[in-house]
Amino acid sequence: MRKFIKITAVLTNLVILTCLGIIVYFSKSLPNNYYVAQGGELKISSFIEAVPCTGTYYGELYTTAGKTETKRVELKLLGIIPIKTVNIQEVNEPVLIPCGNPFGIKLLTDGVIVVEVGSFDTESGIKSPAADAGIKVGDIIKSINGQKVTSNDDIANIVESSGGGKLTVDIVRDGSNIVINASPRICKSDGAYRMGLWVRDSSAGIGTITFYDPDTGVFAGLGHPVCDVDTGKIMPLSSGEVVDVNVNGIKRGLSGIPGELIGGFTSNTAIGTLEMNCEKGLYGVLSNFTTNQEALPLGMRQEIKTGEAYIYTTISGSVPQKYKIVIEKIDLQDSQDSRNMIIKVTDERLLDKTGGIVQGMSGSPIIQNGKLVGAVTHVFVNNPTKGYAIFADAMYDCSQNVLTEDNAA
Repeated sequence: MRKFIKITAVLTNLVILTCLGIIVYFSKSLPNNYYVAQGGELKISSFIEAVPCTGTYYGELYTTAGKTETKRVELKLLGIIPIKTVNIQEVNEPVLIPCGNPFGIKLLTDGVIVVEVGSFDTESGIKSPAADAGIKVGDIIKSINGQKVTSNDDIANIVESSGGGKLTVDIVRDGSNIVINASPRICKSDGAYRMGLWVRDSSAGIGTITFYDPDTGVFAGLGHPVCDVDTGKIMPLSSGEVVDVNVNGIKRGLSGIPGELIGGFTSNTAIGTLEMNCEKGLYGVLSNFTTNQEALPLGMRQEIKTGEAYIYTTISGSVPQKYKIVIEKIDLQDSQDSRNMIIKVTDERLLDKTGGIVQGMSGSPIIQNGKLVGAVTHVFVNNPTKGYAIFADAMYDCSQNVLTEDNAA
């Protein structure tokens, strides 16, 4: 009898510890916020039930589709064991056009990015006024002595006219505003006042449009930010244009060597404007855009399953084609990153042409079960057949900020 009681106690403890482990796992792996279609229910799996909390009303959100409520529900394992409380936002199920079209990017920065801090020969030796003042690579210079700067020429003119006097430099560093005082020095070789700064004020390149909203004209692309090539920092967007692109070549991806789509702008006439450059992509408004792609409903992250899917991407010309992929892993956790899924290219046509995922394909929309569920963002450098992808609902959420800013303007 004692042996039976002992075995029962051990088994009971194992069950309790297993349940606690499962609860901890789901509590950490499941996000705190979800989107569901208007009037729909949150469905995660057959093992987890969403039970409304007492007083489900939590707040209001105003969107272009009208006012929506955010509600709280409790996730329960087998409908019994509490896991965590999460927020649900009901939205009118968006119907978007998944694109896969290449687009040209012309981006002007809000301020200038410091890409190098150097030194030069002065009458008193090798000096670096910028470094001495504390200016660092990656800093964004917004103004000097109250004058807004948008180019290297702006800085050169202000520095030259300073006569060596102290300059007040307004800088954004890692999201914080700081003020630095710097004093230019005369360069011995040319007699001009200098600071020892190299800056960047613009960027250009190509990417892929993820989706287009025909009702508003808003588009989303890339799935990751446009960053400065030297500093890796997100380029602060002042203004920008979207132009047509034609893909006319491919640098095939190999292990350790990322591939690349080679293309060129086909016109200087803008087909849209850039409005936002953030962690989850590039967003704007298209004013002259046509596509033959069929509109599809937006798939919420909890609807995505591991398994077969396909992407639209363009590896020649300007018309996207459909290619098979497999979604291998899904990370539902709330994240500011654009690495929500791991995908693998399985389509032999694409593997033969590109080796898998290459630069320029970022933003290629992912379709599963008739819904837009994500976009390609990064390639695995050592295995170009695989890469990361972002949730489409995360990009859609960001795209709504473009409408908010337009309305505020």
